[in-house]
Amino acid sequence: MSKNIIVIGGGIIGLCSAYYLQKEGHQVTVVDQSNLDSGASYVNAGYLSPSHLIPLSAPGVMKKGLKWMFNPASPLYIKPRLDADFLKWSLAFNKSCNQKHVEKAAPVIRDITVLSQELMTDIKKENGFTFHYDKKGLFMLCQTEKMLEEELKVAEYAKELGLVAKEVNREEIKAMEPNTTVNAIGAAYFECDHHSTPREFMTELKTHLINSGVKISSNEKVENLNVSDGKIQTVKTNKSTYQPDEIVMAAGSWTSVLAKKLGVKLLLQAGKGYRINTERDTGITIPAILAEAKAAVTPMNGFTRFAGTMEIAGINHDINKVRVEAIAKAATQYYPDVKLTVEEKDNAACGLRPVSPDGLPYIGKSKKCNNLTIAAGHAMMGWSMSTATGKLVSEIISNKEPSLNLEPFNPDRKF
Repeated sequence: MSKNIIVIGGGIIGLCSAYYLQKEGHQVTVVDQSNLDSGASYVNAGYLSPSHLIPLSAPGVMKKGLKWMFNPASPLYIKPRLDADFLKWSLAFNKSCNQKHVEKAAPVIRDITVLSQELMTDIKKENGFTFHYDKKGLFMLCQTEKMLEEELKVAEYAKELGLVAKEVNREEIKAMEPNTTVNAIGAAYFECDHHSTPREFMTELKTHLINSGVKISSNEKVENLNVSDGKIQTVKTNKSTYQPDEIVMAAGSWTSVLAKKLGVKLLLQAGKGYRINTERDTGITIPAILAEAKAAVTPMNGFTRFAGTMEIAGINHDINKVRVEAIAKAATQYYPDVKLTVEEKDNAACGLRPVSPDGLPYIGKSKKCNNLTIAAGHAMMGWSMSTATGKLVSEIISNKEPSLNLEPFNPDRKF
């Protein structure tokens, strides 16, 4: 049965939800408060990475966060503030930072990211899609024995979970990356990882959706949601009033703000990340995480992207030059031939990633509203989990058997 559906949010999660919903024959409208051409969906590292199976809330992370709080260039920065939502999130995050949680979350992350890769591969085969999509794996480049030991433990754990990974030494790295100098003593290499160029996919996906009958409205902000009898009756924006059968809330870091209007209390914080692009030839062909620096490198279509940091300091788009410089410095530290210019650093951009306390997204219906499906909280894994999330949203609304167990993603779960 065809339904009239409003998707709030035009980032990667919202558009993937719209993609699978329209395939099921639903009438879909996507509304977004932005121009639909910026934000985390455009400035991310472009990874589809099952290797990232350790959630952000891992043992020792909160301790590191407290230590790094006084370092403006640190990979993780949590700005302390007297805000009730932030304090609740912090307590829940700290509670999740344990090994038991990692062991519970890792298989879930593996399953949704592997499914996303399979679905992205299927989309790539469709007519009209020519976006860059490579399957070259991912290095976890290490400069110290201590870090290499840690990363190899993760690689072994990944192998236990069925992922393909191995250790590579300095000489093997050089053989795999012959056109640039790599300053690393060794690496864990995850053959299972894929990468893409985000803007290409987002642009082609929007075009496909419009051609398929999906209505996409930019610069349209949701102002009010009218609820009665446990159901959202109307969605009022600055442009129109809608009376949908179903609503998908995929508004990224703004999702918790909108959910609060409905009495749905989502623990969610905005985590800012930065990117620097260079169109000069770096010789880099394989994506890499610079392990000690916690920065990412991706060879995209026509340019190389350096990205990183997790700055939890509320919703804002301020560019912190110190953090941009830290990414640029890390790039040269691991790739001595790469020196990012002042202009490239000045053109740095940022995006806000919605971070849940336990490193797992919210995907599913809340008991508060029976026609509301939430899809948010993916943190750094939004791109890696995007297509699978869209598929799950479609299955939920179409009353189909879900491709994955939805319980770990329950929006009403307790922390």
